[in-house]
Amino acid sequence: MTSNATRAGDVTPAVFPGRALLADARRIVVKVGSSSLTSIKGGIDEEALTGLADALAHKRNAGTEIILVSSGAIAAGLAPLGLEKRPRDLATQQAAASVGQGLLMARYTHAFGAHGVTVSQVLLTADDFMRRSQHTNAFRALDRLLNLGVVPVVNENDTVATHEIRFGDNDRLAALVAHLVRADALVLLSDVDSLYDGPPARGARRIPHVAGPRDLEGVSIGSTGKAGVGTGGMVTKVEAASIAAGSGIHALVTSTPNAAAALAGEDVGTWFSVNGARKPIRLLWLAHLASVQGRLVLDDGAVRAVRERHTSLLPAGITAVQGDFESGDPVEMVGADGTVIARGLVNYGAGELPQMLGRSTMDLGRSLGPGYEREVVHVDDLVLV
Repeated sequence: MTSNATRAGDVTPAVFPGRALLADARRIVVKVGSSSLTSIKGGIDEEALTGLADALAHKRNAGTEIILVSSGAIAAGLAPLGLEKRPRDLATQQAAASVGQGLLMARYTHAFGAHGVTVSQVLLTADDFMRRSQHTNAFRALDRLLNLGVVPVVNENDTVATHEIRFGDNDRLAALVAHLVRADALVLLSDVDSLYDGPPARGARRIPHVAGPRDLEGVSIGSTGKAGVGTGGMVTKVEAASIAAGSGIHALVTSTPNAAAALAGEDVGTWFSVNGARKPIRLLWLAHLASVQGRLVLDDGAVRAVRERHTSLLPAGITAVQGDFESGDPVEMVGADGTVIARGLVNYGAGELPQMLGRSTMDLGRSLGPGYEREVVHVDDLVLV
């Protein structure tokens, strides 16, 4: 299938060289949204799910390792529970996910099985990206499944996730998974065939290629789709594609019916070229997912040191502490005017820091003990924003 974005009179966009890598990629992460697989009235859309499974199984059988990040568990559980719309409270969302996840996996098992492809269920939470031991184990499990020819079906573990540690949408989860498994590309599928420079219904034009953030300036991006069963929309697709591209992974945003064409490297959707180097998964989480627990206000010298010289944050450069946090929590570092400079994992609790402000580590070591000679935020636990 091909995109319907190019209309009569339009010039067919050039196929950017990067798209060709999808045809021969070693490992691809594909994310599909709830609106593409389910509806409130009908539960799981069998035709849509089967069509997607056909395209992915064909790619898997051709030698490409595929990880499918699939939304739809909560939406699939609505009809069986007699719910007319996606619930807002976390407990009912968890109940719907618990019912729907099994239904969704049963359909995937059947659809992929028709092609001789085995699928597995992998449920992740934000905690799995926060701690080294957990994301190392997650990588090993996914890597082994791929080596065995399995298509892992990944979803957020909605049944146990809390508001504080949720991904919020599976688009960002997919970007982090792509980074975790060292994928060659990320393909984000929804019910919209491409990114446009405005509302498509008003004659907006398709954006075939995004080379970097500047290409998105002035672009009006839509939110959650018409189905009302998802949490993202084009905003989160673009955010996830930008996260991937900024950390060394090409990304494509297109519609679910275009999956086969996209994986063949055809000119569909919007292609996000790599515009940054790969980063440690923990820093990617810190930049895009971490729930900030407090703020450290920096003087001008500390702002320059952190932003321009990429150094650790020392107590001498901190003028104020805001919030209630413990050692190891994520905090924001801000300038005197409140501008956020960076995020990092703090080495001291909010109760310890006031006595340390403006003092050198040597002075603190002499008066409070050697345990206070550490940086407040080490450069390895810090990311500029």
